[in-house]
Amino acid sequence: MALFRYKALSAAGETLDGQMEAASAEEVIVRLQDQGHLPVEARRADAGGGEGLGSLFKRKQFSDEQVLQFTQQLATLLGAGQPLDRALGILLELPDSAEARRVVERVRESVRGGTPLSTALEQQHGLFSRLYVNLVRAGEAGGSLQESLRRLADYLERSAALRGRVVNALIYPVILLVLVFVSVTFLLAVVVPQFQALFESMNAEIPWYSAAVLHVSLFLRAWWWLLLPVTAGGLAWAGWRLNQPSARRALDQRLLGWRFVGDLVAKLDTARLTRTLGTLVRNGVPLLNALNLSRPVLSNRVLAEAVEAASEEVKTGSGLGYALGRQKVFPRLAVQMIQVGEESGELDAMLLKVADTFDQETGNALDRLLAALVPLLTVVMTGIIGAIMLSVLLPIYDLTSSI
Repeated sequence: MALFRYKALSAAGETLDGQMEAASAEEVIVRLQDQGHLPVEARRADAGGGEGLGSLFKRKQFSDEQVLQFTQQLATLLGAGQPLDRALGILLELPDSAEARRVVERVRESVRGGTPLSTALEQQHGLFSRLYVNLVRAGEAGGSLQESLRRLADYLERSAALRGRVVNALIYPVILLVLVFVSVTFLLAVVVPQFQALFESMNAEIPWYSAAVLHVSLFLRAWWWLLLPVTAGGLAWAGWRLNQPSARRALDQRLLGWRFVGDLVAKLDTARLTRTLGTLVRNGVPLLNALNLSRPVLSNRVLAEAVEAASEEVKTGSGLGYALGRQKVFPRLAVQMIQVGEESGELDAMLLKVADTFDQETGNALDRLLAALVPLLTVVMTGIIGAIMLSVLLPIYDLTSSI
């Protein structure tokens, strides 16, 4: 017998976190199901979390893109009338990587042994998310696995498209910042020292701003190696601070208060929340369980706490739209649309409509932010480089004028 840690959702939607002695993780899952709970995770208590430095460089056996392809292809094969075992056998030959094929093979062998697909996916060491596993489990319980997989594939595809749009919007500003850093470093380390030698040979008196640039250049050339540990230490400290719940919450609160960034964060997380929640509800997951499963997709702690508070109100009989509106952190349009969905009895459809609306709103907000940020970065880059060049050229101009 070994000691296992487990996480589960009760029938009332409460999160359960505890330990249990059992022969295997499968036994823990069966016991939790017998108690009327929805298993989320079961792993050995002495198993590492896998969050060391090595995990940063460890290649995932099943990438997000491969998960999407697996879901789409499995839904297509089941829709064509193929049995689950036969469909998994076909999918076994499709992945390019040996690691991905081993994942599909493990799932297939578990299913062949009588394990439900959701449990087989849950046993793959976190390769399939809690949300994914629970949507598949809901489809199995409702006898509509193929339809659940199709909706899940649509959810994954839209989520990936939204994430890709955000990343693509940030690429150009990041490139500009890198160009600023490289240009300034080159000027201070290579160009400015040439003028310093000229000033020293002429024994010329230079203004304070030129002296400041020369001192920065001298420091950079003499102590450049010190910048590496200082930068690494600063990043490590920032990462440690962000792992502190109070510091992370304070940062998230501050982000929501910023005029443009806060609006973007709220719209982005609203789109994530409503799409996840709508997909879960449409697949037959109870609303309280769906709220608990949807909360981890939120990147902002303040919004996640608001969803948790709203779920407590829903538990006492309040409507979802009313409960979210009382938190005063979600966009009013989203709250009003959810209330309309509840009144019309089409909450799942309205949640997905809210997600589509705020996907578009997020794209528009990103376009506006990018339209303001790129010229600003260009002006800053031009100003910094121009200031450095003028600080060394103006003294030369003064010297030549006095001769």
